[in-house]
Amino acid sequence: MAQLSTKIELYLKANSKSWDNTKVSLQNNSDGNGDFIFSWNYDISEPTDAQLDALETQAQAKEELQTVLSTRATAYPTIQDQLDMQYWDNVNGTTTWEDAIAKVKADNPKDWYFI
Repeated sequence: MAQLSTKIELYLKANSKSWDNTKVSLQNNSDGNGDFIFSWNYDISEPTDAQLDALETQAQAKEELQTVLSTRATAYPTIQDQLDMQYWDNVNGTTTWEDAIAKVKADNPKDWYFI
């Protein structure tokens, strides 16, 4: 299940708004009911549960994509190492850099989500 904050971000985006901590805050009372909107100060109506539920699939896709991108970011060689690979590939006619990048991408595939 997607996080409430992700669904709210998508709801705001659909209404040409962006997340602003001074306009919306979430709370969790640790009672097993999860997060809920504690305060809402936008000039659009607060989303209903049905509106948020309708964003579940899109929110899950956004979170999955972010997980893949974060994993890739830590799996790529450092910029210094990539530049060194590119230099030596140019000198030696090899594809070390291209192979390293392709492996990270293949190990962490990203579907194209329309978010």
